[in-house]
Amino acid sequence: MAEADSPQPSEQSRDPDVLARIGGWLFTRRTALPLPLAALILLVPAGTSPTLAVGVLIVAAGEGLRLWAVHNIGAISRTRTDRLGPLVTTGPFAFVRNPLYIGNVLIWSGFALAAQLVWMAPVVVVLLGLEYHAIVRWEERLLETRRGDEYRAYARSVPRWLPRFRAAERPGRGQPAAASSWRDTLFSERGTIVAIAAGFALLALKSRW
Repeated sequence: MAEADSPQPSEQSRDPDVLARIGGWLFTRRTALPLPLAALILLVPAGTSPTLAVGVLIVAAGEGLRLWAVHNIGAISRTRTDRLGPLVTTGPFAFVRNPLYIGNVLIWSGFALAAQLVWMAPVVVVLLGLEYHAIVRWEERLLETRRGDEYRAYARSVPRWLPRFRAAERPGRGQPAAASSWRDTLFSERGTIVAIAAGFALLALKSRW
């Protein structure tokens, strides 16, 4: 689903699901969640495993998945308001409900491997997986409240985390959102692309220390 949309405070206060409430708190801070991991990747001395190329490929795969998702969901993926766009079920959203978060996990675990910190890759997967799972629980509560049967039908057809091998056939009544051109997609995703480039530049500097 979209990396977007925070409910009104009254909606949060009525939610009895503790994990969902934690997810709502994490959602507003989701951009900063990986920063401690970035500090570790840059500060912990590199190992000796030749995993640079593998890490670069995994980062590229993660960003490729994000680009595909943003191309279908549009700029709504960046909003921090309580505005909901259409329920998107096209592109990667026909295979798995949270491709943007999966892309993030791939990017950060890829950076750990690119830094030759093999032990850190599973740590990244576990930590971000737990954080994103809480956020997704909160997002799902919001979508069930506002989209009702439309979202429940989609959730029954498409898995939350483990992609299905075939696209769901017309899950719900979803439709593509505003991003219809790759130019718009790249503009919307420019912050992540710049951050990835900066990350590899910092890793290059680290290797010279």
